[in-house]
Amino acid sequence: MTGAWLRRAQLDRDAFAGQHRIVARAADGAELNLAESPLARLAAGIGGEAGYLERHQIEAGERVRRLVERARLQPRLTMAYSAAHSVGTAGNAAGDISDLAADARRSLADLHRVLPRDCAGVVLDVCGLLKGLQDVERERGWPRRSAKLVLRIGLDHLARHYGYAPSAIGPETGRQRRWMEEGARPEQFG
Repeated sequence: MTGAWLRRAQLDRDAFAGQHRIVARAADGAELNLAESPLARLAAGIGGEAGYLERHQIEAGERVRRLVERARLQPRLTMAYSAAHSVGTAGNAAGDISDLAADARRSLADLHRVLPRDCAGVVLDVCGLLKGLQDVERERGWPRRSAKLVLRIGLDHLARHYGYAPSAIGPETGRQRRWMEEGARPEQFG
């Protein structure tokens, strides 16, 4: 109890939520909350080293996370205060979900077609359902550290599918476009 109070007392901003964070700086200077997701822990380097995952892999994983949130696949932790369902209707029938959730579920089904079977399951579990790598390995009966490698392979496939590359490719500068002639000035409204 005093340890939590001490952590709160040492924080400047947002003290209550701050005691539940493990904050680290990534190699690119971004601030990461390592307690947020397993993907964030793999993205952060230890002792100034680069993280296990590259930026394009993290972006692909975050896209999966957003899809799972939109598809409403996370288990509900609290009571639903919406109107009670009548007898004979299912609680999560297809008619109950929004078009946005249905589209997200179709995108997740496409993800299973794009990725190898084992990779798709690990990517969905770690990125979407926020399971730890040890939990994934235990559930599947895999050796230690194997889920980490399978996740990286799956995120590489997924990043390639989404068009994310390890480095930016393109022209040095964008072409400038004008809607008025050179030297012209807009007229005053009058």
